[in-house]
Amino acid sequence: MGQNNKLEWFEQLTKKLLLVVGVLGVVVIYFGFFYLLFTRPDEAILPWYILLSPWICIYFGLSQEKQLNTLLWLQQKLLFWRKPK
Repeated sequence: MGQNNKLEWFEQLTKKLLLVVGVLGVVVIYFGFFYLLFTRPDEAILPWYILLSPWICIYFGLSQEKQLNTLLWLQQKLLFWRKPK
């Protein structure tokens, strides 16, 4: 196996691992967040940014084309909420 083939194989493996970790993270973190939201005392606070971390793994697990499409979609959604001048 050549050096390029090894790097491509490693990159594909890393992307698949990021997707798996991201999807499992969404399930575990969101289940735990909602469980604690409904069962914990009011004085306990969970930071909201922990809900973003699995989505970051999923984003970096996507192909470059899908990453670009995701950014374009997000840009359109954010510009939609912007008020016209």
